[in-house]
Amino acid sequence: MTEAFVGIGSNVDPEQHVTQAVKLLRARFGKLHLSPFYRNPAVGFDGDDFLNGIAVFETSLSVAELVRALDRIELDCGRERGAARFAPRTLDLDLLLYGDLVTEAPAKLPRKEILKYSFVLKPLADLAPDHRHPQTGETYAAHWASFSGERSGLSAVSLPDP
Repeated sequence: MTEAFVGIGSNVDPEQHVTQAVKLLRARFGKLHLSPFYRNPAVGFDGDDFLNGIAVFETSLSVAELVRALDRIELDCGRERGAARFAPRTLDLDLLLYGDLVTEAPAKLPRKEILKYSFVLKPLADLAPDHRHPQTGETYAAHWASFSGERSGLSAVSLPDP
């Protein structure tokens, strides 16, 4: 079994889609540990605020199988493929980490967004502060403490228990 960290984000009816995603992830993968969820402004385009958080769970699926399973959940939540990269999303599920694997294919791991965006790093630091980034060797708590990117606009959100 491998520990998988998955980013969950939405800015189209975000409370509904994030809650639905958590339910579908639980149904598919069993026990989840969830980070706090954060509201943050859209990045790269003008749009409604996003809700972002992270789920971690154990899986025996390969990276390719896991990415396909996450894509299926996105589609089940109304995600339309082929839209612009920086555009509104009903649901975005990103495999951030798969154990300590560093690879380019079938998915780029670890995701570069971990160290680039506060809405990825902060929930990861909340959920797994003592875990170490597989490339830098630093803990996520240390990365958050030294984060020099944009932190404003990030606010914790309470969601109903899915």
